[in-house]
Amino acid sequence: MTGPRAPRALETPMHEGQLTVAAETVRELVDAQFPEWRGLPVRRLAAQGTVNAIFRLGDRLTARFPLQPREVDAARRWLDSEAEAARELLGRTRFPTPEPVAVGAPGAGYPLPWSVQTWLPGVVATDQDPGDSFAFASDLAEFVADVRAIDPRGRTFEGGGRGGELHPHDGWLETCFQRSEALLDVPLLRRMWAVMRELPRGGSPDRMTHGDLIPGNVLVAEGRLAGVLDVGGLRAADPALDLVGAWHLLESGPRQALRQQLDCDDLDWERGRAWAFVQAMGVVWYYHRTNPAMSRMGRVTLARIVADPPAA
Repeated sequence: MTGPRAPRALETPMHEGQLTVAAETVRELVDAQFPEWRGLPVRRLAAQGTVNAIFRLGDRLTARFPLQPREVDAARRWLDSEAEAARELLGRTRFPTPEPVAVGAPGAGYPLPWSVQTWLPGVVATDQDPGDSFAFASDLAEFVADVRAIDPRGRTFEGGGRGGELHPHDGWLETCFQRSEALLDVPLLRRMWAVMRELPRGGSPDRMTHGDLIPGNVLVAEGRLAGVLDVGGLRAADPALDLVGAWHLLESGPRQALRQQLDCDDLDWERGRAWAFVQAMGVVWYYHRTNPAMSRMGRVTLARIVADPPAA
């Protein structure tokens, strides 16, 4: 993760009912539940993610606190599934990924379970743009291929979120179009979605995917891929899903190099573009005021999609 920066102010919550987590609360929870870490300093990170408040715990650990309220048992099941996914990915690629360490319990006024993972050094791609790097594109393609090579053990996409068919996202996209009237060229984007939503799945079976290859989840060092974060969403899905990274992270030349390295056919490539479109349309308006970096990422992705249309 990136080095020290001032945290983004929490006075403007990103989500309805968003939880707040102070460093003092983290200190109390750690000291009470993991006394072996009492001597480790606690420092909030200026993460640009949207799901967790993240704190550095000493030099080798991070503590992650979910921001959105949910039922305690459901939150625990989700954290356990995240840890299981992280363990499944660990060592399956040469690029570092976080290792689950522990799960904490509610307390000190914080109502949900929380998790501890290993710390990964590096700078998030939001702060060190690798978009023009062919070497980074090659690394990213290698990571996607490594994840796809994991045996799904009979698992298939279970529905919910991105990774199945495109047209079930019509309702969400309609909301995005309506909320984006003052922010984007909505008539153009509507026309693009009308084509994208019709893209068939083709013959590619579900394969394992990271599912969220956005700049804030990718670590960079000297123009190369240094690590990948937020691996808890590892699951079987449309193999085109991880091609979102080509649009979120790369400019035209490196993007085409990634496509060639992964040997993407036209249909998978266009579905990857469509999944990036779905994600970008959502973040532009949703985080316009509360997380400008995330909103800006969506604008950049949409600009790339518009500037590089499918071949006629």
